[in-house]
Formats: sequence, structure tokens, C-alpha cells
Amino acid sequence: MSHDQNFKNLIVDYPHEAVQFFAAAEAAHVDKRVRIIPIREEQLKERLGDRFRELDVPLLVEWPDGRREAVLLVLEEESDTSKFSIHRLAHYCLDLSELFKTNRVVPVAIFLRQGQRPEELILGGDHHRYLAFRYLACALPELPWQDWRDSDNIVARLNLPNMRYDPSERVAVYAMALRGLMQLEPDPEKRLKYADFVDIYANLNDTEREQYERDYPEETKTMQSFSTRMREEGERIGIQLGEANVVVCLLEHKFGPISDEARQRIERADPDTLLRWSVNILTQDSIDEVLR
Repeated sequence: MSHDQNFKNLIVDYPHEAVQFFAAAEAAHVDKRVRIIPIREEQLKERLGDRFRELDVPLLVEWPDGRREAVLLVLEEESDTSKFSIHRLAHYCLDLSELFKTNRVVPVAIFLRQGQRPEELILGGDHHRYLAFRYLACALPELPWQDWRDSDNIVARLNLPNMRYDPSERVAVYAMALRGLMQLEPDPEKRLKYADFVDIYANLNDTEREQYERDYPEETKTMQSFSTRMREEGERIGIQLGEANVVVCLLEHKFGPISDEARQRIERADPDTLLRWSVNILTQDSIDEVLR
């Protein structure tokens, strides 16, 4: 999976935490009462055209008092200044302002690599400036990881491997990122999903992975047990859905199309019930009698 898709998932899954971390200067009043809604790309295509890349993640922030703000999170993984276009970013912000009828637009550029980049865009003539554009820059490699190692912001903890640290600290950085994931995310599927995120950006070699297993045996055991349970659960669900599909196929072959209600009932059934229904198909004369 590409960097932009990894971060796009992260921002969409954790919008409050993303705004509070990547746009800290503007996020002082963004709490759980504030709605943060990812803006669907389909809404933007007609107005914004194809000149903007998928890694732009616009969010609409709405306060209880009716205020609205568009926060544009842009991932820039390149260090080459020619790859980052401040003109493109300014253009996008103007389009968002017009589209959502708000002058409250906060552009944020997230950099995964170090390098020089323009800080502002000034348009004007000999006597006046007619446009002055700036953006918030979150350069992850410039953030000391120790400042965020115990953060309760899950977006910050997952990005520890993208921050500044000595190579000798890589295993500790990896461990603290995974510990944060296990502490802050209760959803098993998201835990598995973002364990992969940490793995990708930590990129431990074999020696470092052995060191992690040696220095953090409890965490290693927990993650291995968790991964095994999730894999077994996924296999069990896959088998059950396969059995349910067989029952649906047999019913449709004998009785014709079945209702959505019947299909959902079959998909939720346990293996023993599915087996009993499969036998019933041979002897019963209607779907209702089969599923009785």
C-alpha cells in the first residue's frame, strides 16, 4: 500500500486525533463535541478537476455553534521542492472556500522526508500584495520522538517511527508505537490494521526484530497471540460465509431468488443450523419450510 493511502486511512479513521496532531496550532478548540467529516472525493471532482492527487484529504469541521472550517491535510513524502506545489495547495484551498462558503480554511502539509520547501506564496505588484498564502507544515522527521513517546493521541503514537530518533533507538520506538496502539485502540480489526502501519514505517531488520522479541517478551507474546486469534477468527468467518453461500445457492437453484431477509438470516446462522437447512432443502417444498 502506498504512503498516501496509508495516511489517508489513518486520517479518515482518526479525524479528531489527526487534526489535533497535524494541525496543533489550530486545534485548541477541537474536542469531541466538534464534528469532523471527511469530504467525499466525489463531491470535489466536478469543481476541482483531476489536477489534484488522491493524497489530499479534506475534512469539514463543524462546531456546535454553527461555525464551519475546512481543514485540508496534504501528504507530501518527497524532499524535492519541485514535487511540492504551494500554488496547487493555494488553488485547492480557494476552491474549498468557495465550495463550502467559508473563509475558515486551514491547509496542512505533512512531510515524510526532510528537505527545503517554500513557506509562503506572495502575489502582488510594485505597490501592493494581493495574495499572501501560508500553510501549516508538519515535518515528521523533525519531531523528536521522545516528546511523543507517551502521548495519548493515537495518531502521534503510530507515527513515532516517522519521527527523529537515533538508529540505535529504532526498536524502542517500534515498541512504544505498538504499546500505544494496544493501549489506545480497543477495536481488534483496527489494531491489526495499524500494527501493519507501524511495521511498514519502522521497517525493522531481522536483527532488530530479534532484539524486540528479546527486550519486550510480554509485548511480543501479546501481539503474537492477538494476531493468531484474529487470523483464526477470520478463517472461521470465511468458512461460515462459504457454507452460507452454498445454502443460498442451493435454495435459489430449487426455489428461485430469495429475499434479502432470508439471505441475512442465513449469513448469521451458526454451522450446525446451516447443515440442518442444507438437509431440509432435499425434503421441503418452500424456503419458509427449509428455514423453519
